[in-house]
Amino acid sequence: MTAMPDPKFLRAHGALLADSHRRLVGHDLGVPPDALYDAPFALVSHGTEADPVFNYANRHAQQVFGYDWATFVTLPSRLSARAPERDERARLLEQVSRDGYIPDYSGVRVRADGRLFRIRRATVWNVIDEAGVLRGQAALFSDIEELS
Repeated sequence: MTAMPDPKFLRAHGALLADSHRRLVGHDLGVPPDALYDAPFALVSHGTEADPVFNYANRHAQQVFGYDWATFVTLPSRLSARAPERDERARLLEQVSRDGYIPDYSGVRVRADGRLFRIRRATVWNVIDEAGVLRGQAALFSDIEELS
């Protein structure tokens, strides 16, 4: 994968993801915040735009989805699902907005090359900073089933 993210951004955003996960979900992510970029699970987040754009994808997520960093962080997150699954994905994100997090999400996603995979047992949560400001949403998963 090409185009490395800024190390200062990785530290700050990793801390934000870890802190909001701990506050909402009630436990740590399992690795220190400064090691999330190289963690053995996929971790992604998007911002709060009307059509949210990914603002973070660790190495594992980049490999799973088939995008490098520079491409991933310009991708509207809705494009991680095919059109038929986007309504279901939108309902998921509305539920996360309302409830704070979902501990056991499953859904079909699409790679850059069009191949499909199912994620299972994903945790999806609101990314909220220490001041209580919603900064976006994040997802963590490692259980992947190849579909095509």
